[in-house]
Amino acid sequence: MEVDDKAWRLLSALQTDGRASLKELAAAVGLSVPATLERLRRLQEAGVVRGVHADIDPAKVGYGVRAIVGINVPQPGKKALIDKLRASARVLECHHVSGEDSYVLQVVALDLPDLERFLGDINGYGETRTSIVFSTPIPRRGVVRPTDAGS
Repeated sequence: MEVDDKAWRLLSALQTDGRASLKELAAAVGLSVPATLERLRRLQEAGVVRGVHADIDPAKVGYGVRAIVGINVPQPGKKALIDKLRASARVLECHHVSGEDSYVLQVVALDLPDLERFLGDINGYGETRTSIVFSTPIPRRGVVRPTDAGS
């Protein structure tokens, strides 16, 4: 699917406010409400828009620790590890990466002992390296048109 100017305006409006009404989105894009709805439907069907989500602060709902965990896993154990990670509410994201690690995870834990238990549960799959997140100076942000990305 071609992502043209109107589609980029719609994507930007959605990323700014995922709760915006169709009327508000249509105004931002410069289309009618039915045309905006159809364009949004096509973006969803093409997999460009994968979902609209709430951004929850883990600390404010009881998770006192956030960490980035790298794990190097030998090939035979990868499927079992991924199955275990999918089943864990502690894992917010899991990325298959190149380099020293096989996977890099973003995890939350109630506290340090809870994080230690989680790491103990996955250490049997491979060697882990853990970085505790102190703060997030650049939070997750929306995707912009590649030509507008700059440096």
